[in-house]
Amino acid sequence: MATKRDFYEILGVSKTASEDEIKKAYRKLAMKHHPDRNQGDAAKEAEVKFKEGKEAYEMLSDPQKRAAYDQYGHAGVDPNMRGGPGGAEFAGGFGEAFGDIFGDIFGQARRGAGGRQVYRGNDLSYAMEISLEEAAKGKDAEIRIPGWDECDPCHGTGAKPGTSAKTCTTCNGSGQVQMRQGFFSVQQTCPHCRGSGKIIPDPCTTCHGQGKVKKQKTLEVKIPAGIDDGMRIRSTGNGEPGTNGGPSGDLFIEIRLKKHDIFERDGDDLHCSVPISFTTAALGGEIRVPTLAGEAAIDIPEGTQNDKQFRLRGKGMKGLRSSFPGDLYCHISVETPVKLTEPQRKLLKELDESLKKGGAKHSPAEGGWADKLKRFFN
Repeated sequence: MATKRDFYEILGVSKTASEDEIKKAYRKLAMKHHPDRNQGDAAKEAEVKFKEGKEAYEMLSDPQKRAAYDQYGHAGVDPNMRGGPGGAEFAGGFGEAFGDIFGDIFGQARRGAGGRQVYRGNDLSYAMEISLEEAAKGKDAEIRIPGWDECDPCHGTGAKPGTSAKTCTTCNGSGQVQMRQGFFSVQQTCPHCRGSGKIIPDPCTTCHGQGKVKKQKTLEVKIPAGIDDGMRIRSTGNGEPGTNGGPSGDLFIEIRLKKHDIFERDGDDLHCSVPISFTTAALGGEIRVPTLAGEAAIDIPEGTQNDKQFRLRGKGMKGLRSSFPGDLYCHISVETPVKLTEPQRKLLKELDESLKKGGAKHSPAEGGWADKLKRFFN
């Protein structure tokens, strides 16, 4: 006779593991080796491991049985050597864990009227594109989404007018059937009535037996100020309707920001490129730049170089969870003159000659670059 493996080893936990750790370990093992998830050549080995895990959890989830196992080993929990109604004490904990596992495997469901399982409807997703200005100020919007109405001809029964639904003979109206899975049996949704407990021999021609018809409905949505690209707004109960009277799913509205002509958003900060003339960069002066709240002035100092950054505090976005607005960063782009006339070319050449006579003081970066080149080649 083969020697039994250690229960703690089977579940992959230590002997000091808590009840919660043991339960989580068993759920993970049961999900991995469940008969529905293992077919073909792997089914037999998975069934053995599933049975081992079930027995290990049965013993270690019960405080009295665990204490006996810790003291005496397998002999302490051998049913042939122990008596008493130990099974009844254990049923609650095992049933709770097993219920959680079946919920993971077969989907979220709960019991409704008449013992039938009711299922929550699927969630829906809607992509809404808004401008940066709308994201900054917030807005009230209307969207059209799919909805469902009760079918008028059959009054929601799904049966053709003058007929009625019949009790499903497979599940006797319970919506559930007992299915044998290897060495034990489980309840599953009836494949004939799909959990409704009823069969419609003559379906309504308008709704095709569903009892509801699809329609479009208008929904008002409030977009909060400061919302960012990729954020989602949840509208409870506006998803697809549930099955057998189950609750509706939710609608998730995903925000997508349109590309702006001037600004780029980085969290609560804004960035923009500001072109200035060669003359303004050299001589300095005041320029006007746009912000979400209107125009603002920037003093350009004499000799401003390309890519110089100016920061305007508080001229960015105020995020959803921010106490203060972000900043606006203006990146200077010095524009080189194009399509010059002959007189303009002459003036620039005269200016260039004059600047060269002044040495590196007029072009410090160029002088430094020349020194680096000399050192590199030497």
